[in-house]
Amino acid sequence: MNKKEIGLYIHIPFCAHKCDYCDFISFTNKEDKIEQYIKQLKEEINQERLEQYKITTIYIGGGTPSFIQSKYILEILKLINKKDTEEITIEINPGTVTKEKLQDYYNAGINRLSIGLQSTDNNILKQIGRIHTYEQFLETYNLARDVGFTNINIDLMIGLPNQELSNLEQSLEKIIELKPQHISVYSLILEEGTKLEKQVRDGLLKPPDEIKERKMYWLVKNKLEEAGYKHYEISNFAKEGFEAKHNSNCWEQEEYIGVGLAAHSYINKTRYSNINNFQKYLNNIKGNRTIHEIQNEEMQRKEYIMLGLRKIEGVNIQKFKHKFIENPIYLYREELNKLFTNNLIEIDANYIKLTKKGIDLANLVWEEFV
Repeated sequence: MNKKEIGLYIHIPFCAHKCDYCDFISFTNKEDKIEQYIKQLKEEINQERLEQYKITTIYIGGGTPSFIQSKYILEILKLINKKDTEEITIEINPGTVTKEKLQDYYNAGINRLSIGLQSTDNNILKQIGRIHTYEQFLETYNLARDVGFTNINIDLMIGLPNQELSNLEQSLEKIIELKPQHISVYSLILEEGTKLEKQVRDGLLKPPDEIKERKMYWLVKNKLEEAGYKHYEISNFAKEGFEAKHNSNCWEQEEYIGVGLAAHSYINKTRYSNINNFQKYLNNIKGNRTIHEIQNEEMQRKEYIMLGLRKIEGVNIQKFKHKFIENPIYLYREELNKLFTNNLIEIDANYIKLTKKGIDLANLVWEEFV
């Protein structure tokens, strides 16, 4: 009997310092709780009975997974049958890794790193609450290459206060010169309650306006494509063959299980998440889960369209028909006609995809399918 294929997400909620823009479930000054948390996390992994699945990808995120001792990451991975796992990613931040940690990750089978850089401008890094400099990032990147990592992602942010097109271009040139396999580019979102949102609200900082932020996005797209990176998803660029498998599976509506504090799962048409209260998680792993939705087929179809439109190639019409029997062009003819008329999407024999205007106004497109 063939095992069901899934991805596995592992949440490590500890950080050396909370970035000023971050609203993720992560904590500082809880080093005394790390060992207890890892113990509970391992117990949850055992309770999930992961041996019944074929785990194709593993993503270790946070928080800052590289903040904790590497022995804990190794203990977690030892519990998981990785025989069929193609990609194991861990997020790391400069200032929290050593060559010894990187060597441990490599020896444990981790084959992809995602390094949080965000900007090569040290003033901007300090302003948004990052604990590292560009020089420290370079040291981390070079150590990773020395250890043997051949699949590295670099995170970059746009739309930051005091960020200009000129220093963004300089950042891109420096990153391109390093030849990472993958680059993720995210626009700043001012999340309510974060330090950066309060500074902007109080007039202490001012991010670029929407027009300049969109210019930044298209500068990134053009520069990276010229450098040989394939723009395969709204925020992601990769050298050929290095598209992120874990995230790509999520955009294809494949199933995954999340373990750890506040981790989300999608399995058996059900989306649910673990408790986000740290102490309650430590006390009761599985008793505090929230079911967000149990999908019927219509919900699945609409979500498949939304996820597919995130990909630059768009929604594969034949894959949709294979999965749901129906033709999406007929099924959603009213919504698609409206989007087409407004020049937000284009349709050919094989794909439904966003136009340039559609990428800029993606939220309007998603709303048609909510």
